[in-house]
Amino acid sequence: MPDLWLPGAEIHDLGDHAPTDQQYPPKAIAHITWDRNATAAAPQDWCTFEDLVGYFTGVGAGNAPHLVWDPFSGRTAQLFPADSRSKSLLSPPESPTRTNRAGRVVIQIEAVFFPYCRYRGAVYPRLVDTPCAGWDRLHAWIGSWGVPDTWPMGRPTDFTDHRDEQVWETRGGWYAHAHVPFNDHSDPGSWPDLTAGSGSPGSPPSQQHPAPPDEPAPPRYQVSINGLPYGYGAEGYQVTAVGRALVAQGSGSHYRSGPGPNWTDADTENYADYQRSLGYSGQAADGVPGEGSLRRLLGYLPGPRSVSLAHVVAAARTDPGAEQGHRSYGAEAAIVEQALADEGLLEQRWVDGSFGSRTVAAYAGWQRRCGYADADADGIPGRDSLRRLGSARGFGVTD
Repeated sequence: MPDLWLPGAEIHDLGDHAPTDQQYPPKAIAHITWDRNATAAAPQDWCTFEDLVGYFTGVGAGNAPHLVWDPFSGRTAQLFPADSRSKSLLSPPESPTRTNRAGRVVIQIEAVFFPYCRYRGAVYPRLVDTPCAGWDRLHAWIGSWGVPDTWPMGRPTDFTDHRDEQVWETRGGWYAHAHVPFNDHSDPGSWPDLTAGSGSPGSPPSQQHPAPPDEPAPPRYQVSINGLPYGYGAEGYQVTAVGRALVAQGSGSHYRSGPGPNWTDADTENYADYQRSLGYSGQAADGVPGEGSLRRLLGYLPGPRSVSLAHVVAAARTDPGAEQGHRSYGAEAAIVEQALADEGLLEQRWVDGSFGSRTVAAYAGWQRRCGYADADADGIPGRDSLRRLGSARGFGVTD
């Protein structure tokens, strides 16, 4: 069976998977996000990949595609597995097919693009004028799901719509959004050549709007610190903790959404800013954490998502009466504090690994939420309440 998830894609699984209608042939649907209306006379700045991923994983989840593709960098985010329907097509009751499901697969791709977008100073009238970075990898993966390299209603070359229900139901291949019956969008206007590799040799970039010179990409390697990964592609609560701390330190200017649990180039660029603020330079300020800078940023080193009840209780009894910022068991206390913050009981700025008086008060609020009262809601963790917090927020509890 082919890979359900595009290798190398950033995974933001929205859940809510649902099967497709297997009696129809396999399809891929081409979209552009078209989030701004620009013209040749009035181009507008490109909307970022992070912005669109943030939209589709937030308020726009009800219209989410399988893939969000950045044709400038090649970054791709996947929101649904290949064998599930996604949600980018209209499917009204009068349609003979459930358009989001009408195929053995119905893989939908949103290119982060609108006509006459301005990217790093250059203007791109058509999608095929961009570098179409990563297209060969995306195209090959979709082909592995049996989608034939054909446009049953013609390769899109403009924003004219053409919809034919009989073709839609009986022929597999690539369809523009402008081809899908009972839909009203006319995108994408152009699309890379199915017979080419990366980019489209038959549609060279506009000579009136040359591509900008290559800029060095942020480094994309990982390190492991205290058993957890950091750097491009790393995932986990520790990535969120770093991102939030960078924002609090004033080093979050590269975020367009988040920070979140997946380490992106924006995290690397922000961390490099933080390293430079500490006086680091060269490779020591490349944006990938080292143990020293990470400890200075957070005040502790995050560890695997498990806490000892005995350690957390000791911290809750010791830290409030010690000097400000004392950390008896910083990594474990921080896991509990982050869970309390995620529950809305503790301000994010107090997630610092010190189980101080504010954390005790927040934990008492959690105990009351669990149904405890009086002396049983004193802010000192008990086994039941701590395990319930762990169950709600994804960490384990040992004795």
